[in-house]
Amino acid sequence: MLAFDGGTPVRATPMPPRIGFGPEEEKELMECIAHYRNLESDPPYIGLWNKRFSEAFAEYQGGGFSLPVSSGTGAIYVSLATLGLPKGSTVLTSPVTCSGVLGSIQALGLVPKVVDSAPSSFNVDAEQVKARMSKDVRCLLVTHAAGEPVDVPAIREAINDDSILILEDCSQATGATIRGEKVGTWGEIAAFSTMYRKNLAAGASSGLIFTKDFETYRTALSYSDRGKPVWRLDLNLRDPQYASFPALNWNSSEMSNAIGLASLRRLDHTNEQRRIFLRRLFVALAEAETVCSPYAFHDGFAPFYFPIFVDQEKIKVSVEQFATAVEAEGIPLGAKYGCLVNTWPWITEHLSDTFVARNALLTRNASFNLHLNENYSEREVKDIVEAFAKVSTTYSR
Repeated sequence: MLAFDGGTPVRATPMPPRIGFGPEEEKELMECIAHYRNLESDPPYIGLWNKRFSEAFAEYQGGGFSLPVSSGTGAIYVSLATLGLPKGSTVLTSPVTCSGVLGSIQALGLVPKVVDSAPSSFNVDAEQVKARMSKDVRCLLVTHAAGEPVDVPAIREAINDDSILILEDCSQATGATIRGEKVGTWGEIAAFSTMYRKNLAAGASSGLIFTKDFETYRTALSYSDRGKPVWRLDLNLRDPQYASFPALNWNSSEMSNAIGLASLRRLDHTNEQRRIFLRRLFVALAEAETVCSPYAFHDGFAPFYFPIFVDQEKIKVSVEQFATAVEAEGIPLGAKYGCLVNTWPWITEHLSDTFVARNALLTRNASFNLHLNENYSEREVKDIVEAFAKVSTTYSR
């Protein structure tokens, strides 16, 4: 009997926790605290750990300039403001993304235009982007959803227009690679969320900005700190008269930067352990009799969650009900993904048109999102596949 119907679940004990705030993060944080205590100074918002984290992340990206901010949404907002798009410009945006992305576009006086995903994917590709291009488009804000790297260079080649600026939203894919290069290195500027659940975590709410261009970096610095030219050591920057333009305060904290620095040191290991788990899962899934199949995968992924497709023709219930039954067996997952722009009633009046991203909706409706972390092992693989098989047997036509 299914656990959903009162039976015994496949897994009674919780899945292994991630522990993103672990011993190394605690050690770095305590070093930060001790440093400022020894100085008899309160931690500032642009201090030593801000510098260390910025430089370390820029190096991780292969060289360039990095800027910590207070949230992933802040990273999107500042990055988009930095591009200096004229009011009313159209911004192409991914169909699966965070509401903060759409909120930032609208708040900056720009117009979001949704692009569909590739078939059986949550992410855009060159064909879908090209199909939505128009003369009023000034920017592509491309989200790398689910840890899957979008082929941004292929998109750049397809649109063949250097006046179209590209902002990469890497919030769910930090460390992912395409063509051997990190996501965030292909556009004019990139935004990252480093909130507590992300693969790279710098505290409860935090973010990063990255660019290869020095002048773009300086502009982002100003937009993140009330329009100040923060590199001008000859000015009293506490005096608002020296701001270059109106802007908001998105500064990060030294505590957050310390946590992020430690998390960055283990990011490659985090991503690789997640990939190892998924490879094991795919092997076990192929050997089992279930109605489940994995999302397309390659070694460039930096897995955040992982979509699992359900063969709807082989079950007598909805995919959502199937997923809910799997979850009741002790397998953490998201039964019905809510991060699809076309499913938000409040955004309709702000979009450029009534276009519906049908591929993205079909992908969502045919799948559920398996939760995972770097501590999942062979036991978790066994329990997950057993739960899939149990529910498949019960609900098969």
